[in-house]
Amino acid sequence: MEKVRTRFAPSPTGYLHIGGLRTALYGFLYSKMKGGDFILRIEDTDTARYVDGSVQIIYDTMRDSGIMYDEGPDVGGNYGPYVQSERKEIYTEYAKKLVELGGAYYCFCKPERIETLKDDSGNMRYDKHYLNLSKEEIQAKIDAGEPYVIRQNVPTEGVGRYTDLVYGEINVDYKDIEDGILIKSDGMPTYNFANVIDDHLMGITHVIRGIEYLSSTPKYNLMYDAYGWERPTYIHLPPIMKDAQHKLSKRNGDASYEDFVKKGYVKEAIVNYIALLGWSPKGNVEKMSLNELIENFSLDGIGKSPAIFDETKMKWLSGEYIKEMTAEEFKEKAYSFLKESKAFGKYDEDKLLAISKGRVQIYSEIPEKINFLEEFGKYDLNLFENQKQKASKELAIKILPQIKEVLSQVCEWNNSALFTALVELSAKLEIKKQALLWITRIAITGFESTAGGATEIADILGKEETLRRIDCSIEFLK
Repeated sequence: MEKVRTRFAPSPTGYLHIGGLRTALYGFLYSKMKGGDFILRIEDTDTARYVDGSVQIIYDTMRDSGIMYDEGPDVGGNYGPYVQSERKEIYTEYAKKLVELGGAYYCFCKPERIETLKDDSGNMRYDKHYLNLSKEEIQAKIDAGEPYVIRQNVPTEGVGRYTDLVYGEINVDYKDIEDGILIKSDGMPTYNFANVIDDHLMGITHVIRGIEYLSSTPKYNLMYDAYGWERPTYIHLPPIMKDAQHKLSKRNGDASYEDFVKKGYVKEAIVNYIALLGWSPKGNVEKMSLNELIENFSLDGIGKSPAIFDETKMKWLSGEYIKEMTAEEFKEKAYSFLKESKAFGKYDEDKLLAISKGRVQIYSEIPEKINFLEEFGKYDLNLFENQKQKASKELAIKILPQIKEVLSQVCEWNNSALFTALVELSAKLEIKKQALLWITRIAITGFESTAGGATEIADILGKEETLRRIDCSIEFLK
């Protein structure tokens, strides 16, 4: 059985967009589930859109996300070079061969003439003007230094047919396909030509890419057929939409993998969520590690309908990953975000992270969850009023001095000892435990909602600061 070989072939035009990363992920998952190889190829022939540093971004993003390739420009392999700009001579050779086979021809049209070739809808459509030049005429023009391109010779009649593993049988009339340029006047290939040559020479068995290529695939198949090569198997993916009307797009500045990492999303959650954009696993299990994704991935689960990118769901998934982390793992990954907090450097780091861990979905939420520790001041005394907890200002006035007295006598200042002391006091005073803890938390924070309960916060603040704040609250209540 032929070994499965898939590829991801991005253009280095900036950050790696979510749609591009999903294409890479599906190519990776499919090859790995089949025991095959996954290849990275850089398609940098569009020099006008090339962005310095973006090749490195591609390498870094794929490594960081765990979508690692078996062959590529920076890791090598038996089918290199894996950068299209380094393969110019290969394309020239195969373009000339395609001309000999009748699948392409030299075109010497000047831009001014091209501009006049509009169809009834105003779209440019080339008219095969130079299709029937003799070899001698072609050579004479080349010798004279006339600029030229090489165009594909698409039949004017007939239908291009192929089967896509997601969308089924696809039929495109050849009359709707233009004689596109394969080799530009600077000698560089267009994507339409280079991807066919590279996929064949690199032994790619399955081409996985976005739905935008569904209708253009017949022109690629014409080249495979002209060379006498076996066509690859095609797997086109549904689009990713930002909403019902708008496609998620790098050109529109929609978020990249790197953007979400900077926002504080768990990296594994980003990859996990991207896998679910267009693919439904059996059993509706949603949280999966990369290895579990490999085990569960199948083409049957890829739908034809557009996938809506739901950042709220990705955030939820990120939170699920955080919940399962050990304290050590959370500290390692969240530390840089903890440093952005006003509370950083003033309290025990491990305790700050402990009250954050179960209350954040992304790391960047940590500062807002713990900044309250540094924002104590005059507050709304109505916060003591809580009917559900049976708490009130009157009760706070009555019991805060006793809370201070009990806490001042706690020898081992830690959450457990503090909690025990306050529970014992609530029993002694015959007051509902929740009411006493509510009043304590308001008294030492001035906030209705906080990360951490009263005794967790007191533990972090320390004995002196906790008692100082209770004194302040007693004064506020007078």
